Amino acid sequence: MGRRHRNIFRVPSLNKRVAARTSWKRVVRHRMGVKAPRGYGWFTNPRKAAYNRIYNRTSIGCATISICLIIVSMIAFTMIIYS
Repeated sequence: MGRRHRNIFRVPSLNKRVAARTSWKRVVRHRMGVKAPRGYGWFTNPRKAAYNRIYNRTSIGCATISICLIIVSMIAFTMIIYS
């Protein structure tokens, strides 16, 4: 079966970002002129598309957490001031 993720936080990886841009498969595909539009991942690689859809809907990014913390701290600060 597939890999289990223990954490729900996305961790940015510079290595993976560079590897995706310098992939030989990507170079070959683009030189041949075969480019699928966005959202066509179900046709090109359905297993990866299903995994990515679930991952993107169930994980939380760093920005989301920081925004939530800022909002909670602002609410707590206003409650302290007006109490």
